[in-house]
Formats: sequence, structure tokens, C-alpha cells
Amino acid sequence: MPALPATTVASTGVADPVATGPATILASTAGSIPFADSLAWIAIGAFVVAMVLEWYGAVDPARYLAAGAWVVFGVFWLTMVPHYYLEVKSPIQTLLTVAALPLCAYAGYLLVRGRESLLLLSKAVAFMGLIYLPAETIPFVRTWLIETTASQTHFGMELLGHSPGIEEGSNGYQSRFAFDPDETVTGRTTYIIMSCTGIGSMAIFGGLIASVKAPLKRKLIPFALAIGVIWFLNLVRNVFIGLASPWGWFQQDALVYVATEFMGAPADRTSYIVAHNFIAQSLSIVALLGITYLVVRLLPEVFEPLEEVLYILTGTEYDLADALGTESHPVGGSDTVAASESASDTGDTPDPGVTDPDVDSESASGSEPNDD
Repeated sequence: MPALPATTVASTGVADPVATGPATILASTAGSIPFADSLAWIAIGAFVVAMVLEWYGAVDPARYLAAGAWVVFGVFWLTMVPHYYLEVKSPIQTLLTVAALPLCAYAGYLLVRGRESLLLLSKAVAFMGLIYLPAETIPFVRTWLIETTASQTHFGMELLGHSPGIEEGSNGYQSRFAFDPDETVTGRTTYIIMSCTGIGSMAIFGGLIASVKAPLKRKLIPFALAIGVIWFLNLVRNVFIGLASPWGWFQQDALVYVATEFMGAPADRTSYIVAHNFIAQSLSIVALLGITYLVVRLLPEVFEPLEEVLYILTGTEYDLADALGTESHPVGGSDTVAASESASDTGDTPDPGVTDPDVDSESASGSEPNDD
């Protein structure tokens, strides 16, 4: 079907590829909404304090504080519903933000009822926030991330034969791709915002990996792998959306009808909506699952907070390591394994009545709280 001619000159923001609801951290434009920004800081601050309390053995106060933090975190996501529905026009992100409040409230309820293992997931969210919020709120870090991502995206466009140049976007950063509206199909272009940098997705995996008990050297490889894959896929995604929008890759009549009649969008914005809201976001979920699989193969301890997420969603206990045929590592890491093998080789049998002082029995059983 023929593409629509250019009609208006406007710019649209390329949004974050993996904003996946309550299990994720603030992969959104929270900084542009002061009330939501305040709620985010309050929730993450409470998660951090709960993590410290649990560290010092004050488990009950940690549970109650973390329960309150989950409720505030759910309210934060609820305040983002108008943003995702009216501005971003993303069905996936809208549904996830609507579901976040009851799920977060349920997590808080479980903590109050005594499910201490949820402190691990609470710790993971704390680390996620500690990674994301400073990047979102410290001006020079934010500027560097946005403008560096814009430069890298422009380089990707150049590899495909497009060199529009970069100019200042409506967000005040050198992040807008300066396509000539008279030469493109839709007359539109895009600019990079904070959530286009991939920092939200990186915070998710950084938090999960930081939260579990494992030797540092075993954490570094999955961390580097996750960050590298996210960076590359995010760059591909930005290039895809940045070219699809001005060049009208999805301006077919049927898609234009859906965008205008059911989503209330201008006809010339159809390619952006299809590329960003449907194709990129759907593939982002697939990518998130794929990266998660790679991480847990290298660091099976990450199964623990993921099992807590599944319990919140289904009310059923899962053993993901057993289901996927992955061998779980003891908390002590490779040194503990080596010691065990050494004892086996010498024929020594451990006394079942003696507890190894270097291994925490609760952590080894998977009930240790998780952080992000």
C-alpha cells in the first residue's frame, strides 16, 4: 500500500524498550512528573532502609517497612497510567502500570503475613533504584547518557546510509535527528529521551545480580553480558524507530486506520506507534526473557528473586533451577564446592550434627532476601 505524504513537522520521543511493570525499576520518564518522582524516591529509600535493617538482623521491622515501600511503589506506577495511556499511547505499558498497584499491594501483604523471602526481591528493587534514580536525577549524568545514546544511534543510521545530523530536541539536549521534513515520507522525526538509553533495563539486571549471594567473580561475567546485550539491542531498537518514523515504514492503510480510529493518533504518527509501541515493545519482552535465561545459566542464584516474582503472580511456589535443569551453586561459591569435593575424595563424611559456620543455612535454602 502507498505511504502517506508528509503533512506536518513534529517530533516524537523514542521510548524505553523494557518497561515491564512492578518487577522492573523506573524505566520511565518519572523525572518529568514531580509527584511520581517523589513517590519513587520515597519507595526506593524505604527499600534501602529495610535492606539495612535486615542486614543487621532486624527482620520484623524490615518486613513491615518493606511492605509499606511496596505499596508506595505500586502507587508510583499507578500515577504513570495517564502518561502511558494518553501520551505514549502504549497498550502494553498501560496494562502493566494498572496491574502494578494490586501486585505491589499483595507483595506488601505477604511481607506483613511473614513471608521473609520477599525481602530478597525488596533488596533487588532497592539496588535497581540506586542504579537508576541517580542517573535520572543528576543533570550531568543524564545529559551524558542521552547525548551519547543519540550519537551512537546516529552512527547506526549512518551505517544504513542515513545521516540527518543531530540538533537540540524539545527536551533541551542534543538528541533530535534533523531529518528534512520535505524529503521524508511523514515529515516527522524522533529524539532521544532518558528512557531510550537502556538504563532502566540495565538497572533491572544490575539489581538482580547485586542482590544475590555469590562470589564477585561469578557476578561480573553475567553482569557484563547483560549490559552488553542490552546496549546493543537498545541501539538497534533506537535506529529502527528513528528511521521507521520519518520514512513511513508502516503507513499502510489498515495500520493508519487502527492508529487514528482506535488510538486517536495523527495519521502521520502511525509508523512511530507501530514501530515503537507494538513491534519494539513486544520484541523487548522477548529480549528480556532471553537475557534472563543467559544470566541464570551463569548465575543460578538469580532464580531466587525470580521465584518470588512468580509467587506474587500465581500464588504457587516454583523451583526454577530444577524446572530448567540448572545446577544451583551453594552460597559459599566455588570454594565451598571445592572443599566438599575434597572431603569426598578423602573419604571423610561430614557429621550431620555439625553446621559449617561459613555457610548460612537459610541462604542455602533459598530464603535469603534479595535486592537489586
